[in-house]
Amino acid sequence: MMRRFAGLAAGLLFGLAAGVAVARAAEVSPFTEAAFAAAQAADRPILVAIQAPWCPTCAAQRPILQQIEAQGAYRNLRVLLVDFDTQKDVVHQMHATMQSTLVVFHGSREVARSVGDTNPESIAATVGRSLG
Repeated sequence: MMRRFAGLAAGLLFGLAAGVAVARAAEVSPFTEAAFAAAQAADRPILVAIQAPWCPTCAAQRPILQQIEAQGAYRNLRVLLVDFDTQKDVVHQMHATMQSTLVVFHGSREVARSVGDTNPESIAATVGRSLG
């Protein structure tokens, strides 16, 4: 019984520690036209991530993006999440043809784009262009 309790306690502590590790410095929210316009007007770095819940490439991108978002250098980064299946108007507005598309802006200017990338270094380089 004590071993079982100790295992549960260790798991809880590990989970709490993991939760702290993925705390974000960037501001992350679902895409809205108002949020996008406000970030552009404020000349902020912006990442528009077009994702689908069923997409394995999107699932591979998530932890990479979370690590990037947690870095202090990205404290002003505005991450806007687009659902590929339900936000087709935004998908078209971003000229995206598939999920797992990352579109990077600095203010109103698009500075980088990637599709289907799961390489941590190249994703970091793509998002880093937002700091420009």
